[in-house]
Amino acid sequence: MGWLDTLLGRSKPVEPNLDALFALPSAAVTLQAATGLVPTGLGSVCFRAAEGGAFATLERDVHELLGDRVDKSSDSYGYTWLLVRRSPDDVSDLVTELHAVNSTMEGAGFGPSLLCSLVSFTDPNGRRLAVVYLYKRGTFYPFAPLSGQHRDNALELQARGALEGELPLEQDLGRWFPVWGAPGL
Repeated sequence: MGWLDTLLGRSKPVEPNLDALFALPSAAVTLQAATGLVPTGLGSVCFRAAEGGAFATLERDVHELLGDRVDKSSDSYGYTWLLVRRSPDDVSDLVTELHAVNSTMEGAGFGPSLLCSLVSFTDPNGRRLAVVYLYKRGTFYPFAPLSGQHRDNALELQARGALEGELPLEQDLGRWFPVWGAPGL
């Protein structure tokens, strides 16, 4: 970063750290103890699909790697979602597969297309929560949807308190973007 960037108020973008995903299994234990939320065994990777043979080959490689544990869908904003299913008892395997998808895309030069990854949780009362990893920020935040595109802000703040120190959390609450209709949530 040069002095002109500093003078103009520009900052260097945060480098994504995909290895931060591997902190999720221990964070899931902490989250369960603090809130009663348990993993559902579902996780998603969201990205903007690219045109061309290289991206088609990449998608085919991901499907071959994960087999029938992955489903592809698109949302109304034009993003593509890969939903990965694993046993709810093994968050480690789920995180490993989400990491593999992200790393494969990044390694093939499609890192800028990645938006976020998430792991879903629920409790016996039907409350839902996703721990979302923002690729471009290298941070996590909780998202708790309610019906009618409303959020359970109290649950999100409770989860933030439980995850503090476990994960690099997004401090700017304005960046806790809703991921309405995310597969698996």
